[in-house]
Amino acid sequence: MSDRFDVVIAGAGPAGAQCARDLAARDYDVLVLETEPEAEFPRQSNKSTAGTFPSMMASFGVPDDVVMQFTDSVVLESPNDFYVQNQPGAVLEFAEFKRWLVADGREQGAEYRFDSRATAPIESDGSVVGIRYDGSEEVYADVVVDATGPAAPLAKALDVCDLHRENQAIGIEWELEGIDVDHTGYADLHDAMMLRLDHDVAPGGYSWIFHTGGDTAKVGVCYIQNDRHREHADEDLTIDGYLERWLESDPRFADAEKIEGKVHRGSAHIQQPAEMSTDGFVAIGDTVPSIDPLWGEGIHKGMKSARAAAAAIDRCLSPTEPDTSAAQLSTYDDLWHRDVAPKARQRLLMTELLYLASNDRYDRLMRDLRATEEDTLAEINGGNLAAFPNLIHLDDLSLLATFGKERFLEGSPRWLGDD
Repeated sequence: MSDRFDVVIAGAGPAGAQCARDLAARDYDVLVLETEPEAEFPRQSNKSTAGTFPSMMASFGVPDDVVMQFTDSVVLESPNDFYVQNQPGAVLEFAEFKRWLVADGREQGAEYRFDSRATAPIESDGSVVGIRYDGSEEVYADVVVDATGPAAPLAKALDVCDLHRENQAIGIEWELEGIDVDHTGYADLHDAMMLRLDHDVAPGGYSWIFHTGGDTAKVGVCYIQNDRHREHADEDLTIDGYLERWLESDPRFADAEKIEGKVHRGSAHIQQPAEMSTDGFVAIGDTVPSIDPLWGEGIHKGMKSARAAAAAIDRCLSPTEPDTSAAQLSTYDDLWHRDVAPKARQRLLMTELLYLASNDRYDRLMRDLRATEEDTLAEINGGNLAAFPNLIHLDDLSLLATFGKERFLEGSPRWLGDD
C-alpha cells in the first residue's frame, strides 16, 4: 500500500479534472487515472459541443484562449419558425479546454497517470480504499472518485449508479465550414448558439448549430433512444443518417464541408440520479448523471458536481480524525441536489413533455415565446412550473392527457425516479 494518496480520481474529463484542481488547491495529494494516452488526449473523449455561459467561465476561472467563439444570443428553432433571446455565451474548443484543466490541476499539485484504465474498486471492511487499474495495478486512497462518465466501472460495481439504457441519449457532431449562417428565412446565427426542435431532423431530441466564427460552426444531432424517438423515427436511419439528411435538405448547408478530423460522438444518460456516494467513494459528472435534461448541457453541471464533491471530501478529510463514511460523504449528495441540479425532477418532467409535442406545436411554441415576458424561458428552464401556463393553450389538452396517461397510469419513466 505504498502507492497511496488522499484522493484518487478515475477520469480526466471536466468533472474529474475540476475535482482534482479543487482538491489539489487545498493541498491534498491527488492522483487522476486517465484511460487515454497523454499524447492523444483527448481524442476518443473529445465529445462535447462545449457551449457554455459566463457563469461557468467566471466560477471556474476558464481563460478566454480556450474559447472558439463568444456568442451574443441563443436561438430556438422549429421547423418553420424561430425565437431569439439575447444571452451571452461561449463555444469552447473542447480539447483545448480539457488540456487546460489538466495543466492547471498539475500546477496546483495534482498527479496524472495517462494510459491507465480503472477497472474495479478495491474494498476493505465494507469501504472503498482504492482502485485496481490496468489489470493488476493498484492504488490506494482515503476517498475514491468515479468520473468516467456512463462507463462507470467503479460506480456500477458498487451499485451506486443505476444507469438505464432506455434513458441513454446519443449524439453526433461535425465541425463544418462554408455554412450560410444568415440565410434568408432563418435567424441570423452569427455569434449565436441555435437549438432546433424538429422530429424530422432529431426525432425525440434536438439538433444544433453553434457558430464558431466566419462561415464555420459545430453542427449536430442528439436524441434519446426511447418510445418517443421510435414513434417519430425512420427505421432506416442511424443517427449519422439523420445528420446527413439534415445537411442535404437545409439550404444553409448547401456549400458546407466537413473540417477534417472534427467529428465527435458522445452519449449520456437523461435520468434522475439515485445514490451518488458510499463509504470512501463518490461519483461525479456524467457518472451520476449530471447532464442538463432539457438542452444537454453537461460541462457546467459536471464541474459543479466536481466542486460539490471536493467540498464534501474536504469536510471529511480536514478533521484531526478523518471520517470518510457514507454518512459523512452524503454531504455531497445534499450539495448536488441543492447546487448542481435543483428542481431536477420538475425539469425532467418538462423534458418529457417537450419531446412529446408535435412539430406544429413547436412552431406555435416559438410564437408563444415571442408573446411572453423575456424571462419566461429562463424561468421554465430553471424548473419553475408556475411559468409553464404562459405557454399552454386549450388545444394542448390532448397533449397533456397523453402526458398524464404515460406519467401516472403507466408508471413513472425510470429517468424520473420512483418517488
